[in-house]
Amino acid sequence: MSTPTATGTLGDGPRGREVRLTRTFRAPIEDVWAAVTESDRLERWIGRWEGDPASGSVMFFMTAEGDDVEGEKFTILECDPPRRFAADTSVGEATWHLRVELAEHDGHTTLTFAQLLGDDDMSNVGPGWEYYLDRLSAALSGGDVTAVQWDNYFPAMSEYYRKLSPQAS
Repeated sequence: MSTPTATGTLGDGPRGREVRLTRTFRAPIEDVWAAVTESDRLERWIGRWEGDPASGSVMFFMTAEGDDVEGEKFTILECDPPRRFAADTSVGEATWHLRVELAEHDGHTTLTFAQLLGDDDMSNVGPGWEYYLDRLSAALSGGDVTAVQWDNYFPAMSEYYRKLSPQAS
């Protein structure tokens, strides 16, 4: 597989400046929602969660990174099925503010994924989200998720995201 095209853009979101990535799927909104919120569906492309979402938080395990991964606490800020989900998660010392919005039109569902910009190294984070969203695309289309190879994203997309980052200005 050749290097995919970087798709991230910067914009102003509900909590401030953010990087956004968009994917469109030939699938009903309910199916895409399930793929990004149900633990067994999430595990097909990125990881799984444990706990009770009604409590306002769950532990997320990024199992696509391997079997022996530490859980990260996800604090659920907003959940409006099947349209919008927002959460904060601790990644090492950093806190990531993540948002997913879905819209359906004519049998296609558009997913917009956003991460609030902070001090994170976008030259690594941006390619990572491109990679995972392409794995989601493969999972939703019935394709081979393992065919999406990290080496096609990083470091190939790093310069694009470094230049996109406000720290590059």
